[in-house]
Amino acid sequence: FLVLAFHLLMMYSDYTGYPFPTAPPVDPFAKIRVDDCGKTKGCFRYGKPGCNAETCDYFLSYRRIGADVEFELSADTDGWVAVGFSSDKKMGGDDVMACVHDDNGRVRIQHFYNVGQWAKEIQRNPARDEEGVFENNRVTCRFKRPVYVPREETIVDLHLSWYYLFAWGPAIQGSITRHDIDSPPVSERVVSIYKYEDIFMPSAAYQTFSSPFCLLLIVALTFYLLMGTP
Repeated sequence: FLVLAFHLLMMYSDYTGYPFPTAPPVDPFAKIRVDDCGKTKGCFRYGKPGCNAETCDYFLSYRRIGADVEFELSADTDGWVAVGFSSDKKMGGDDVMACVHDDNGRVRIQHFYNVGQWAKEIQRNPARDEEGVFENNRVTCRFKRPVYVPREETIVDLHLSWYYLFAWGPAIQGSITRHDIDSPPVSERVVSIYKYEDIFMPSAAYQTFSSPFCLLLIVALTFYLLMGTP
């Protein structure tokens, strides 16, 4: 019987070429759409004017999907990118979601709580439907987390409005290290997940008074006012 079964299996294999079902292909990471910003999702862009999710120094979007909020993050880094939910504009006592690029090339979604200037990883992770990719020296990810959660110090209720803290930086063996810039950007006002806006924040290199020409103009005007007209 075993010999007969073996011959039948071989005949089937020769006829079809694929005697066993193959695993379905893994869907590639869907690119972040920026034309939806301000319409069906809220967005924050930090960097060069007109930048998108693939060119901004930092990018974040959020949208409500049923009882969840879906977040998309991307940053110009080979380490990690994160968003923090804070009651003020300062680091400390904040609920943080981070997408971390590890040594195996994977991007993992981790949950942290800021204790002063130090981020402590929290094992209770509210993220689900996690996706992440590292391409073109950028960490990009997408995940959902519930709008409402049981009262918990390290996990905020997203139906309330919070300041959003934006940060990114290098990682060592899959562990996050200090963020790239000394003063990471922060939302100007508290953010409501029920209001979709497309907000651009220029990085230091593109701020109005950061160019040499503007600085020279300011010096010249100051000198003129101090010296008076001839």
